[in-house]
Amino acid sequence: MTATASAKHDGPVEDSTSPSESPPPVPRASAWWVLIAGVIGLIASATLTVEKIEILLNPSYVPSCNINPIVSCGSVMTTPQASALGFPNSLIGIGAFTVVTVSGILAVTKVPLPRWYWVGLTVGTLVGTVFVHWLIFQSLYRIGALCPYCMVVWVATISLLVVVASLAFPSAGEDRDSTVARELYRWRWSTATLWVTAVFLLILARFWDYWSTVI
Repeated sequence: MTATASAKHDGPVEDSTSPSESPPPVPRASAWWVLIAGVIGLIASATLTVEKIEILLNPSYVPSCNINPIVSCGSVMTTPQASALGFPNSLIGIGAFTVVTVSGILAVTKVPLPRWYWVGLTVGTLVGTVFVHWLIFQSLYRIGALCPYCMVVWVATISLLVVVASLAFPSAGEDRDSTVARELYRWRWSTATLWVTAVFLLILARFWDYWSTVI
């Protein structure tokens, strides 16, 4: 009786609770999109930072992205809006896109990231998207010039919001209780395409007087 009890005591004890499930792998296309968008945004932000330093060192320096009177990042980088928080906005981009790039590398190499991480990245990207749209408004209707590298960041940020949100809330596409959530998930890429197209049309309309002379 004692031996039996001892054997039961010394033997393997079954855990009544199931082990926590590891996060599902990120779809390959989404993982690569996060990585590529992060790298593109990081390169654009780093280039803007270098150009800004050159202008600070030499006020007569002409940035490489000065293409014409409208598409001219030099006209944008010297405005107060380009340093909204007291330092160049491109430094924010370097930090933010570094996080995105690392996230993309982990996703591509199939390192599992918890859902809360993607939710946090979605919140951060949403804040970045709001900031980007403030910059779009300032560029079009206050500064009156376009920064090519900034526009690259605009597109990268908007597309990232769609991807990371779909990774943070993958069940939205199957949510039977919320038609709105289900339809937003289903049409997310169409919405993003229309979103970017709307910005392009705003740019076209705002500077049509100049574009018409070029055409």
